[in-house]
Amino acid sequence: MPWDYPNPFIKQITVQPYDMDGLGHANNSVYIKWAELAAWGHSHLLGLSLADYQACDRAMAISKASYDYLLPCFSDEKINMATWLSACDGKLRLERRFQLMRDDKTLFRGHWITTCVRLSSGKIARMPKEFVEIYGGAVEHAD
Repeated sequence: MPWDYPNPFIKQITVQPYDMDGLGHANNSVYIKWAELAAWGHSHLLGLSLADYQACDRAMAISKASYDYLLPCFSDEKINMATWLSACDGKLRLERRFQLMRDDKTLFRGHWITTCVRLSSGKIARMPKEFVEIYGGAVEHAD
């Protein structure tokens, strides 16, 4: 598939009837849920789970999100949500990209800018070394 970045983490999805909206295609909000599932799957693969976030008292919270809905998807279709880390400043910010594809067609693209926060207070805090090493080491650059 023509992915935007090399080495994607891919979450395979079968569109369900309950994903449909009144217009007969998957609702836009479902695309965002699929992006979140892919992000957590990628994070787990890299070695950072929710339990790790809690142990560090840190989390990467979405501070800005943008989405481009390009084509619809429909019930029972097999689609692939890919995600990558595209930037990490090693201090506070991490960027994540998404691309949803069916066959060789891009249906959706997303971009998150996340900011590290302390779970116990919700305030901005520096990334712990585990985040810098793991997330920073996984950044991919567009071809």
